[in-house]
This record gives sequence, C-alpha cells and structure tokens, in this order.
Amino acid sequence: MQAEVRAQVELIRRFNRFYTRKIGALEEGLLASPFTLTQARILFELGTRPTTTAGELIDILGLDPGYLSRILQSFVQKRLVTRERCVEDGRRAQLSLTAKGRRAFGDLDRKSRASTGELVSPLSPSQRKRLLGAMQALQETLSEPDGVHDAAHDAALDAARKAVITIREHRIGDMGWAIEQHGRLYAEEFGWNEEFEALVATLFARFAANRDPASEQFWVAEVNAERMGCVFVVRSEKDPRAAQLRCLLVDPRGRGLGLGRRLVEECLQFARSAGYERILLWTNDVLTAARRIYESAGFSLVEEAPHRSFGHDLVGQVWARDL
Repeated sequence: MQAEVRAQVELIRRFNRFYTRKIGALEEGLLASPFTLTQARILFELGTRPTTTAGELIDILGLDPGYLSRILQSFVQKRLVTRERCVEDGRRAQLSLTAKGRRAFGDLDRKSRASTGELVSPLSPSQRKRLLGAMQALQETLSEPDGVHDAAHDAALDAARKAVITIREHRIGDMGWAIEQHGRLYAEEFGWNEEFEALVATLFARFAANRDPASEQFWVAEVNAERMGCVFVVRSEKDPRAAQLRCLLVDPRGRGLGLGRRLVEECLQFARSAGYERILLWTNDVLTAARRIYESAGFSLVEEAPHRSFGHDLVGQVWARDL
C-alpha cells in the first residue's frame, strides 16, 4: 500500500472513531435505551413502514441472516414485533411492530431527533450548510458503483438529497404559511371554496391567542429547509382529558417521504408526554391519504355524519385512539 493511500486510510479511520463517539454509538444502549445500534436500526426500519419481511431487512441493512433472525426472535419474545404468514407466499412472514414496539420506536426516534438537534443547533447557518454539503458528498461518493453514474443512480441520489427531513416547532410566519397552503391546496385538489380557508384561519387564530405551551403545540415539517407540511395539537373543547389533532397537511412535493406519518407520530408523543388519555381528530371521508395515515397510527373511526361545507356535500368523520 502506497504511503499516500495509508495516510488516507488513517484519516478515514480517525473520522470514524470521532463520529461514532460523537453520536454515542459506542454506548452500551443507544441514546440511553435498552437497544444496541443494530437493534435500533432494525426498529427504525420496522417503524417507518406498515409491514416488511426479513428478506427486505437483509437487503436494506446488509445483515447476516442468522444475526438478524436472532434479533427478530428477541423482539418477538419481548412483544415488540409480531409475525404473520404472508398471504401471497406462505413461506415468508410479514413483520410489524406491536403497540409496545411502536412506543419503543417512537421514544427512540424522538431521542434521536433531539440528539441530532443538539448536535447542529450551536452551528451557524453557514456551518450547517457546509456540514450538510460534506455529508451529501460523502454519501454520494461512497454510493457510486466504481465511480460510474447512470440515470437510475443519479435519480436515487437526487431523491435522497431531497429527503433531508426536519420536524420542528413553529416559528413566526409559519401560521400564515399554513393557512395559505391549506386554502390553496384544498381548492386545487378538492375544489373547496374560501369557507375552508376561513375555518383554518379561525382554528389557527384560536391556537395563537389561547395556546398553553405545556399541552398544545404546532409543528412544521421541512425538506431541505423548505416547509412541506404541518400539524398541531390542542386540548379538546369537549373533553379536557383528550388532545385534538388539527390541520395535518403535506405539500404534494413532499409526499411519499413519510412526512404525514412523522407529523402524526410527533402529535402522539407530545400528547402522551402532556398527560392526555386519548387523542381525536375530525376529517372528511374524501381525504383518503390522511385516513390511511390515521389508521396506520392506531386511530379508529368512532363517528361520521353527512354535512354541506366548503361548497360540497361531504361526510365528516371523527377518529380517535387511546394513549
């Protein structure tokens, strides 16, 4: 090995030692949890999709099948994961998180985002831009097959760049943006009139005027520092023990990245920590994509009724779940 290459290898190894210590990967339990880094990574993959298989996890993570099998078996024994025989192929098992597993994943995901936030929050905007650029360059360079580009590879890298996601608490200007986005997108996609935008404006005005920070919060989802989604939680007017999820929105450009699921998960985690016993929401039956998110998050339909609003005949629905 040439001297120059040996020096480069040592620089890479030095960086690896620095970064694994910096993010706490060497600790016995990742982020003060009972899970190792590998176990946490498997939990993440299980938590970010409704179901998966062991074969898919092997392809994604590059793990030894026997090693993965032992971890999954321990998750099953701890009631974090369930196995169900695949309908299409009885030889395979569909894996999904139990309610207990989703709580564990949610707690770990929240801690991970908080830890990453603590890592970058002291940096200036220019330092963050430089850091993200270096990280993207590292990912792109090490993902290139023998330095050769093709269209599919470039498209995959482009998608990965666009999927730098941040979920943050609201700032000045976010409420105005959210109201405008609701009015515009629902007019374009469903033909709803200005009554809907007026309703959203009223809900946000109440939130801004009466918010209790300990029990009510508004989040914005960003992709590459551009606002792409939002949601907020308030105390239910009918039941003080219940939280109410309101105004979930994902911009069409941000769909397919799991923003809606992550925003709803943020609401659930916050509602639990605020001491609520249950959480509910009101929606309409035509909003099928949102309903799928609510169902996958454990919500159940508890009430529905027809109504005439926003220039259309609709069916309003109340969904709820215990915390």
